[in-house]
Amino acid sequence: MINIQLSERQEKIIDIVKNDQPITGETIAKHLKLTRATIRPDLAILTMSGILDARPKVGYFYTGKTALSFVSESIRKIKVSEIKSVPVAIDEETSIYDAIVTLFLEDVSTIFVTSNGYLTGVVSRKDFLKNAIGGIDLNKIPVGVIMTRMPNIVTITPDESVLNAAIKLIDHEVDSIPVVEEIKVDEEKKEYKIIGRLSKTNITRLFVELGESN
Repeated sequence: MINIQLSERQEKIIDIVKNDQPITGETIAKHLKLTRATIRPDLAILTMSGILDARPKVGYFYTGKTALSFVSESIRKIKVSEIKSVPVAIDEETSIYDAIVTLFLEDVSTIFVTSNGYLTGVVSRKDFLKNAIGGIDLNKIPVGVIMTRMPNIVTITPDESVLNAAIKLIDHEVDSIPVVEEIKVDEEKKEYKIIGRLSKTNITRLFVELGESN
């Protein structure tokens, strides 16, 4: 669980509002024996985070939300396009050996595979390990032979929420998902152009940023 740390004074303000709502900023300041100007930043943080609600000429209310609720709402609003990484992709005619080299040089766990510029498959470290143990000639066999092919690949679009991306990562037990743009080839066929990568690392980095900014 993510724990967004509020200051001791902010926690006191929440308790005061809970007990005496609606309550003005001036009254809250008197309870704390501080000036209104001193607690103005605290009130701003608490209202912006959704923990408190302020109504003109009435005062502050407690919304029932927590700091964790704020993080949850933030994740729902953030789109995949805002945190996606540059994708690592190779052509499906690339040899398994060269694909393994690319995997380590780019320091990723999954490589996306294309044909004529469109997504056709995905290959992971597990795929490489399994086939390397099998004793096949890694220099002669193309990666297209061992990859997981479309349509058995989970994808995501740049307009989807980060929360939806995280759910897909968990549900499908994968480390990364290709971010794609749908291209309509004709009336019956569509292809997917890879425009990014969304990984567990992207999600973790976002959580850290949200935690440090609140």
